[in-house]
Amino acid sequence: MNVETLDRFHQAFGLLAGRLPGARLPWLQGARRCAFEQFAALGFPTTRQEDWKYTNVATIERRPLHFMTEGANDVSADRIKEWVIDSSSHLLVFVDGRYVPARSNIERMPDGAFVGTVAQALHTMPELLEAVVSARPAAHGFAALNAAFFTDGFVVALPRDTAIEEPIHALFITGEADLAVQAFNVVLAGARSRCTIVEHFAGLNDASYLTNVATRIEVEEDAVVEHYRLQQEGTKACHIASIDAAQQRASRFASHAFAFGSALSRTGIGVSLNAEDAQATLNGLYLVGGRQHVDHHTRIDHAKPRGTSREYYRGVLDGAARGVFNGKVVVHPDAQKTDTHQANHNLLLSPDAEIDTKPQLEIFADDVKCTHGATVGQLDENQLFYLRARGVEEPMARALLTYAFASDIVEGVGLDSLRRWLEGLLLARMPEGERIKELI
Repeated sequence: MNVETLDRFHQAFGLLAGRLPGARLPWLQGARRCAFEQFAALGFPTTRQEDWKYTNVATIERRPLHFMTEGANDVSADRIKEWVIDSSSHLLVFVDGRYVPARSNIERMPDGAFVGTVAQALHTMPELLEAVVSARPAAHGFAALNAAFFTDGFVVALPRDTAIEEPIHALFITGEADLAVQAFNVVLAGARSRCTIVEHFAGLNDASYLTNVATRIEVEEDAVVEHYRLQQEGTKACHIASIDAAQQRASRFASHAFAFGSALSRTGIGVSLNAEDAQATLNGLYLVGGRQHVDHHTRIDHAKPRGTSREYYRGVLDGAARGVFNGKVVVHPDAQKTDTHQANHNLLLSPDAEIDTKPQLEIFADDVKCTHGATVGQLDENQLFYLRARGVEEPMARALLTYAFASDIVEGVGLDSLRRWLEGLLLARMPEGERIKELI
């Protein structure tokens, strides 16, 4: 990172440090300063780094980014309805990084449970976040930047034996040009608690901006957390995300990541199975075209015995789009009886589309069951011939096969309303979507 760019970030941090949420808290002031020093030392990732060799973020570094909107930006209620997935959900709406209470709807919570924003939690119960914020790792410059500048985000904190039956839908809408939205989200699921989270990113007016989001999830003993990510931002936006989940004994965590939008997106998901009998599921679908670039890096750490993990990612790439998938599973020496499987399958619809896929296993225990695999290909000519022979014209046959390939991941979504929503998004992207809808 050049001196001029670093000076610009230094000036922004100096101006905003006293205005960011929790500025009155000494421990948070210290954590932010430390994070900014890490950012200054790390800079933005470059293609010389192994984990970023296929994803060039130089365009983000060159943008004249600003970190806080001055106005009270809003989006009409009618426009919000376009993105509401389930009318019964608890809805938190953030516009250009600011929480908008008038567009949100949080119903009464069980005793002791908290669903709200980071700013609210820092004001009313800062001790809830101190350990989480202070312990945040900075694996790369974007993570450090988020830790220094985060403005808001959602917090879900459940005491033991508490269940929230309705999904919690956090909707992040951005439309201000050159704004860097720094969202920080926290999910703390106590022992034997249960919740479903939908983390949803949408763009307005095809604006050029940066979303840089970090989500921390802690799943205690026997707790269950279903986490869904839906990224459908505009074609000029950039999206960088990191999700870190830590699991305790017999807990269950599921991550479902769907990437449809933005010019450049990079999602990193790390899951640590830190106690016996924990179960993790990572599913994902990326569907891109034009010159879009989509990158998924995942890591599952099996640290203790009898852990189970399943990971299934699929990608559909058209035009001159480029995809990156790097999935690493590490089985540590104490993690005997681990059972893990990983697969990444990719469909290239154009000769100019490209995918770099790298599933990895690192095994340091001997009593384990571990498999992985990856495929890259085009539509099956035999299947096309079968459909054509039965009177299906070629464009329809191609659309049907593409839809079937992608919908395999969508069918794994346990939330009925979101599954229907995703099916609609898929059909909208298909050239024969309306006709396919009539058939299914």
